[in-house]
Amino acid sequence: MAIGISALLRAVGALAITVGLATATASVRAQEINYFSIGTGGVGGTYFPLAGAIANAISNPPGSRPCDEGGSCGVPGLVAVAQSSHGSGANVVAIVSGALNSGFSQADVAYWAYSGTGRFEGQEPMRDLRVIAALYPEHVHLVASKASGIASVADLKGKRVSLDKTDSGTYPDAVLILEAFGLTEADITVENLQPEAASEALRDGRLDALFFVSGYPARAVGELAASAEIVLIPIVGPEVDKMLLEHSFFTKDKIPDAAYRNVKGVETVAVGAQWLTSLEQNEDLIYGITEALWNDTARQLLDVGHAKGTSVTRQTALDGIAIPLHPGAERFYREAGMIK
Repeated sequence: MAIGISALLRAVGALAITVGLATATASVRAQEINYFSIGTGGVGGTYFPLAGAIANAISNPPGSRPCDEGGSCGVPGLVAVAQSSHGSGANVVAIVSGALNSGFSQADVAYWAYSGTGRFEGQEPMRDLRVIAALYPEHVHLVASKASGIASVADLKGKRVSLDKTDSGTYPDAVLILEAFGLTEADITVENLQPEAASEALRDGRLDALFFVSGYPARAVGELAASAEIVLIPIVGPEVDKMLLEHSFFTKDKIPDAAYRNVKGVETVAVGAQWLTSLEQNEDLIYGITEALWNDTARQLLDVGHAKGTSVTRQTALDGIAIPLHPGAERFYREAGMIK
């Protein structure tokens, strides 16, 4: 009889555990999971690791510990994912088509896409593009092998140069810089390689130089500096002054000596990086994402996620924006007193 009672108690206990697990599972399932993609660039750039840090900051999967207990402080039910891509140009197209929920883009590419000008001349303006936040300045890296003898933009004539993929953000900026110095694509041997492939080609002697627009330190350039003798080429002079008058999205800036090991820093130009989404995205969702981006937990994740993360601040979230904010983001900034 005792054995029968013991077996019965074990059965009841097992049933209770099963019911408890089923209830917990049902509770998690009851909380809707909302996946949110962030288009970036190549994995060797700054977009990808920074987007990973932001994705962690805004995510709050079902079953996570509460924020005040050291758990996730993002949007309840949200699972954000950084997704590699060809960069700015590819991202704006994917956002408008619905293939991406959001993505990073250079400020110039965002404006051209929204207005149907520049590199998007003759195309239907992407009027549904909206900004969540301005992020940080991206610097034009012009990297050359030391053996190439290249010391200025003018020296690129007759050389093998990668301008990045044609749907990247780097490509149109590289073309503008070449034009500023009186060069066209016909004056060089053009390669359209992503930064990782371009770095490998330069290391192997199949390429003389490459353009790459990225916040420093960019992983692809850092790895190249560790395995090959390279130099950063300055982008300076009266040609640059004239270019800035015609294209105000460029600013003068510098890549410091400490950015890459054994590589001397240079004066160059920069353009702002922005986080974009579509007007089609739910207002409350984007409000929650914007709020999560600027909470204290996100600050910690940004500061340790990438060296450029410290440059992503709420104080500069509206700098250099030339297309409309998403209504959800705008509501957050108004409530925060950043928009009067």
